[in-house]
Amino acid sequence: MDVQAIRRANLAALIDSRFGGVQSALAEAIDRSPSYINRCLLPDDHKNHKPLGEKFARHVERELGMLPGALDVPTGMDNPERRSFLAVATDHRAEYELSPVETWSDDTPLGEDEVELPFYKEVEMSAGKGSEVRIEDHGRKLRFGKRTLSRKNIIPECAACATVTGNSMEPVLPDGTTVGINTGITSIKDGQMYAIDHDGQLRVKVLYRRPGNGIRLHSYNDTEHPDEIYEADYVADKIRIIGQVFWYSVLL
Repeated sequence: MDVQAIRRANLAALIDSRFGGVQSALAEAIDRSPSYINRCLLPDDHKNHKPLGEKFARHVERELGMLPGALDVPTGMDNPERRSFLAVATDHRAEYELSPVETWSDDTPLGEDEVELPFYKEVEMSAGKGSEVRIEDHGRKLRFGKRTLSRKNIIPECAACATVTGNSMEPVLPDGTTVGINTGITSIKDGQMYAIDHDGQLRVKVLYRRPGNGIRLHSYNDTEHPDEIYEADYVADKIRIIGQVFWYSVLL
């Protein structure tokens, strides 16, 4: 088994033993996005697979208190690195035990550490001027912990949610996925996900800059949805960047 397969197997084992099988819990613990972890766990031959490089493996070990090289040790071996891997998984298991789901409604008072984030939706403009994407003034809300947003340097007033429709962002964002958007970041960092208002259509895409202020829109499901390239004039007239995606959740 090569080192990539060993690291992937060990990462999956860590998620199961220390984080109750929840990928997003590991992502938060090591300060990476859930989509990053998901891509690391994909098979080598998957088009969205992300290799588990040396730098990332050592980062995981540092953040989780393991000896350097612990992720590179195959299952069944007995050495200090492997023992540190198993000790961390056992000693901290209780810290990440799953608790019963707490239900709430719109009438449930917010906790001291909670904020409600509104949703974006496509709305029709008046006087026959087409449509645009706007935030719901009195629509549904989603609750977030203030500390969760603070860890990502997100101001609650600059955060909102949206729902992904269609299969263009599968397998990372299946149809119906809810995403969190930081509206305080509208400048493009190549390879990051953003919510955009594309001539009245709410879309979530990976964006890349092009010379002359053009942009490229990339979908994870690029077999069915090839990249879209737009020049500066079109972008200025038809595309508005709502904000950068910082979180997502989906019911399977």
